[in-house]
Amino acid sequence: MTADSFYGEVLADHNLHPLHKHELECATHCCKGLNPTCGDNIELNLDIRGGVITDGSFTGIGCAVSQASADIMLELIIGKTPDEAKHCTALFRKMIAGEASDEEIDELEEAGALQSISKMPARVKCALLSWNTLEKLIDEK
Repeated sequence: MTADSFYGEVLADHNLHPLHKHELECATHCCKGLNPTCGDNIELNLDIRGGVITDGSFTGIGCAVSQASADIMLELIIGKTPDEAKHCTALFRKMIAGEASDEEIDELEEAGALQSISKMPARVKCALLSWNTLEKLIDEK
Protein backbone atom coordinates (compact mmCIF):
# COMPACT_ATOMS: atom_id res chain seq x y z
CA MET A 1 0.00 0.00 0.00
CA THR A 2 1.38 3.39 -0.97
CA ALA A 3 1.39 6.37 1.37
CA ASP A 4 -1.19 8.12 -0.83
CA SER A 5 -3.58 5.16 -0.78
CA PHE A 6 -3.16 4.85 3.01
CA TYR A 7 -3.92 8.58 3.30
CA GLY A 8 -7.02 8.10 1.16
CA GLU A 9 -8.24 5.13 3.19
CA VAL A 10 -7.72 6.85 6.54
CA LEU A 11 -9.35 10.05 5.34
CA ALA A 12 -12.34 8.22 3.85
CA ASP A 13 -12.85 6.02 6.90
CA HIS A 14 -12.81 8.92 9.37
CA ASN A 15 -14.97 11.08 7.12
CA LEU A 16 -17.62 8.41 6.40
CA HIS A 17 -17.56 6.72 9.83
CA PRO A 18 -16.41 9.28 12.41
CA LEU A 19 -16.21 7.91 15.93
CA HIS A 20 -16.31 11.29 17.62
CA LYS A 21 -18.80 13.37 15.61
CA HIS A 22 -21.69 13.81 18.02
CA GLU A 23 -22.87 15.94 20.91
CA LEU A 24 -21.08 15.40 24.21
CA GLU A 25 -23.44 15.94 27.13
CA CYS A 26 -20.68 15.62 29.75
CA ALA A 27 -18.36 18.19 28.12
CA THR A 28 -16.54 20.40 30.60
CA HIS A 29 -14.95 22.55 27.88
CA CYS A 30 -16.21 23.71 24.46
CA CYS A 31 -14.68 25.87 21.76
CA LYS A 32 -15.76 26.86 18.26
CA GLY A 33 -13.44 27.00 15.30
CA LEU A 34 -14.01 28.50 11.86
CA ASN A 35 -12.07 28.47 8.63
CA PRO A 36 -13.45 31.61 6.94
CA THR A 37 -11.64 30.78 3.70
CA CYS A 38 -13.87 27.81 2.92
CA GLY A 39 -16.60 27.93 5.57
CA ASP A 40 -15.58 24.83 7.54
CA ASN A 41 -16.64 25.13 11.16
CA ILE A 42 -16.49 22.86 14.17
CA GLU A 43 -17.42 22.90 17.80
CA LEU A 44 -14.94 20.92 19.85
CA ASN A 45 -16.19 19.42 23.12
CA LEU A 46 -13.88 17.91 25.71
CA ASP A 47 -14.47 16.30 29.07
CA ILE A 48 -11.38 17.08 31.14
CA ARG A 49 -11.35 15.51 34.60
CA GLY A 50 -8.46 14.97 36.97
CA GLY A 51 -6.10 16.63 34.52
CA VAL A 52 -6.89 14.14 31.71
CA ILE A 53 -9.00 14.43 28.56
CA THR A 54 -11.43 11.61 29.34
CA ASP A 55 -13.72 12.08 26.33
CA GLY A 56 -14.20 14.34 23.36
CA SER A 57 -16.39 15.03 20.38
CA PHE A 58 -16.99 17.52 17.61
CA THR A 59 -19.94 18.80 15.63
CA GLY A 60 -20.07 21.06 12.61
CA ILE A 61 -19.74 21.03 8.87
CA GLY A 62 -16.84 21.02 6.51
CA CYS A 63 -14.87 19.24 3.88
CA ALA A 64 -13.63 15.68 4.21
CA VAL A 65 -10.18 16.85 5.31
CA SER A 66 -11.42 19.05 8.18
CA GLN A 67 -13.92 16.47 9.42
CA ALA A 68 -11.51 13.53 9.24
CA SER A 69 -8.72 15.54 10.85
CA ALA A 70 -10.98 16.40 13.80
CA ASP A 71 -11.96 12.76 14.29
CA ILE A 72 -8.35 11.56 14.04
CA MET A 73 -7.20 14.27 16.46
CA LEU A 74 -9.75 13.26 19.07
CA GLU A 75 -8.78 9.60 18.74
CA LEU A 76 -5.19 10.64 19.48
CA ILE A 77 -5.76 12.99 22.42
CA ILE A 78 -8.42 11.18 24.47
CA GLY A 79 -6.60 9.77 27.48
CA LYS A 80 -3.87 12.39 27.35
CA THR A 81 -3.31 15.45 29.52
CA PRO A 82 -3.95 18.89 27.99
CA ASP A 83 -0.16 19.45 27.87
CA GLU A 84 0.31 16.18 25.98
CA ALA A 85 -2.48 17.20 23.60
CA LYS A 86 -0.72 20.54 22.97
CA HIS A 87 2.48 18.62 22.26
CA CYS A 88 0.58 16.57 19.66
CA THR A 89 -0.72 19.80 18.13
CA ALA A 90 2.81 21.16 17.83
CA LEU A 91 3.96 17.92 16.17
CA PHE A 92 1.00 17.99 13.77
CA ARG A 93 1.83 21.57 12.76
CA LYS A 94 5.46 20.61 12.29
CA MET A 95 4.41 17.65 10.12
CA ILE A 96 2.08 19.80 8.00
CA ALA A 97 4.95 22.26 7.49
CA GLY A 98 7.08 19.35 6.21
CA GLU A 99 9.53 19.68 9.11
CA ALA A 100 8.75 16.63 11.29
CA SER A 101 11.07 13.67 11.65
CA ASP A 102 9.86 10.12 11.03
CA GLU A 103 9.86 9.54 14.81
CA GLU A 104 7.68 12.61 15.38
CA ILE A 105 5.26 11.49 12.67
CA ASP A 106 5.11 8.03 14.26
CA GLU A 107 4.19 9.70 17.55
CA LEU A 108 1.13 11.15 15.82
CA GLU A 109 -0.13 7.63 15.09
CA GLU A 110 -2.96 7.73 12.53
CA ALA A 111 -2.71 11.53 12.22
CA GLY A 112 0.57 10.85 10.41
CA ALA A 113 -1.53 9.70 7.47
CA LEU A 114 -2.32 13.38 6.83
CA GLN A 115 1.35 14.14 6.15
CA SER A 116 0.72 14.60 2.42
CA ILE A 117 -1.52 17.61 3.19
CA SER A 118 1.73 19.57 3.35
CA LYS A 119 1.83 19.24 -0.46
CA MET A 120 -1.71 20.65 -0.80
CA PRO A 121 -1.57 24.30 0.37
CA ALA A 122 -5.30 24.82 -0.14
CA ARG A 123 -6.02 22.00 2.36
CA VAL A 124 -3.62 22.99 5.14
CA LYS A 125 -6.13 25.26 6.91
CA CYS A 126 -8.76 22.51 6.65
CA ALA A 127 -6.48 19.97 8.30
CA LEU A 128 -5.42 22.43 11.02
CA LEU A 129 -8.89 23.69 11.97
CA SER A 130 -9.56 21.20 14.76
CA TRP A 131 -5.97 21.33 16.03
CA ASN A 132 -6.07 25.14 16.22
CA THR A 133 -9.43 24.92 18.01
CA LEU A 134 -7.98 22.40 20.46
CA GLU A 135 -5.07 24.67 21.25
CA LYS A 136 -7.42 27.65 21.76
CA LEU A 137 -9.63 25.56 24.07
CA ILE A 138 -6.66 24.41 26.17
CA ASP A 139 -5.21 27.92 26.38
CA GLU A 140 -8.56 29.32 27.55
CA LYS A 141 -9.35 26.60 30.12
